[in-house]
Amino acid sequence: MRFAIVESGGKQYRAVEGRTIEVDRLPVETGNKFDLDRVLLMADGDEIVVGTPTLSDINVKVTVMDHIRGPKIDRFKYRPKKRIRVRGGHRQQYTLLMVDFIGKPGEKRKVEEPKVEKQAEAEVVVEAEKKPKAAKQAKAEKEAAKPSAKKTPAKKPAAAKSPSKKTDAKKK
Repeated sequence: MRFAIVESGGKQYRAVEGRTIEVDRLPVETGNKFDLDRVLLMADGDEIVVGTPTLSDINVKVTVMDHIRGPKIDRFKYRPKKRIRVRGGHRQQYTLLMVDFIGKPGEKRKVEEPKVEKQAEAEVVVEAEKKPKAAKQAKAEKEAAKPSAKKTPAKKPAAAKSPSKKTDAKKK
């Protein structure tokens, strides 16, 4: 699996071929392709190339998938006894980028998709689908086997009250 550490907007991101990354909003239209300029590191299996500070001979080609907004962050300042209530919020805007290619210019490679992860996900989905059905069937069988009469819980005997400490002190 080939990946690179790239810088965009003063932040560093791990870009993996065939996956998406969320970067701060970029002034690029959806569907456009461009290269990320600042590549700090590239790794391909055991081979690692580190820039000083950047790698000029490595390209990271990306496609703008969408412009999205992050989760809402609420802010509330409160000072008791002073009638100060300040409410505010913020929603960060992001650009979703699909990493198409990482490598030297002119290099021809296919994007390797991890096959193991997809198979494992498919097995988990299949198992998850089977378990609820089996659980529902077992529950239905148990309910059919039970008699329909409802049982009432037995009442616990009340605890005997002991004299309080105040009464003991008065008696002495």
